[in-house]
Amino acid sequence: MKAVTMSVPQTQAGDLLERVTVALLLGFVAALQLSIALANILLAAMLASWVVWRVRERARPSAPAFFTALLAYGALTLVASAFSVDPRESFIDSKQLVLFAIVPAVYDIARGHRASTVVDVIISVGGAIAVIGVIQYGVLHYDNLGQRPQGTLTHYMTYSGILMLVLGVAAARLVFGSRDRIWPALVMPALVAAIALTFTRNAWIGACVAVGLLCILRDFRLTAVLPVILAALFVLAPEGLVSRLTSTFNAQDPANQDRFAMMEIGARIVADHPLTGVGPNMVPRVYEQYRPDYAVNKTNPHLHNVPLQIAADRGLPALAVWLWFVAAAARALVRMFRSGSHRVLASAALASLAAMLAAGLFEYNFGDSEFLMLLLVLITLPFAAARPADAAADHA
Repeated sequence: MKAVTMSVPQTQAGDLLERVTVALLLGFVAALQLSIALANILLAAMLASWVVWRVRERARPSAPAFFTALLAYGALTLVASAFSVDPRESFIDSKQLVLFAIVPAVYDIARGHRASTVVDVIISVGGAIAVIGVIQYGVLHYDNLGQRPQGTLTHYMTYSGILMLVLGVAAARLVFGSRDRIWPALVMPALVAAIALTFTRNAWIGACVAVGLLCILRDFRLTAVLPVILAALFVLAPEGLVSRLTSTFNAQDPANQDRFAMMEIGARIVADHPLTGVGPNMVPRVYEQYRPDYAVNKTNPHLHNVPLQIAADRGLPALAVWLWFVAAAARALVRMFRSGSHRVLASAALASLAAMLAAGLFEYNFGDSEFLMLLLVLITLPFAAARPADAAADHA
């Protein structure tokens, strides 16, 4: 009788800790789109609560198979830091590797039906910040390249990247969802408008690739509709956005010219430092010595290209491991989608991955903490959803 009496409070305490951990996860994914400071606080609280919960349950942490590649990438990042131009600064910059803990945490916390709840929060908050961006453009005159909509975040590039991911999630539920499609349909116009109004070309490309992939997964014939939609948006867009779009194809555009210079700089850095790169966050330190005469900016914080930045920062082995991570995640998600299991979440994750890759050819989005955190959440959710909602059942 005593054993029964003692086990009840322990079970209640465990259930309470689990509910708190889930609440912290939902708060964290909401805060990602609102404030990096709040998101970091909630992430730390969530990870701490999750660890305590797992210890109480005597359960070992686990993760999807692609997490192995992320760990290897983290290890090579630390090696690159050790051989960096400034090891101390590179090791400090490598603190971002802690964010990889999001994968096993979300895999454990968001199991079963909770994964769909996380998506509900992401879409709802994304719709809200999209409306804020539209208001900033139309009312507060955030309507030029010098002052672009940034929602509640600190930079328009982060804002547009987050919106790009949310748009992919909303579109996936709209295309593949059998229910709960009304809310994504209502949110979608605000998301499209907000992304367009940021003047951010890499996000435009990423969003188009994400939606295009979803159309291909649903029915290849749907891709015929995309040019019509894009043409309509082009006709209806303000003159400033049209000029921004057409500048994409102008090789003499200063921004494009500087992109070409950064490609050359990156190639030169990799040629001199193929194995470990110059070290994380060291490209600005060496930028000037590799800078060609036709470069527009004296320096840049990064090379505006994910593969090139990784190779220059961390070396070609790290780039190969990063490509392994992308391929492993994509392969597992495609397999899950084809099996018919959790198609909304699997397609949303694939759209997010495709958007990151496409936009990442023109922006170092994988190095943006807010963007990376949301990406890791989205590509982990399908695998979490496939697990039993009851943790005890998963370990049985």
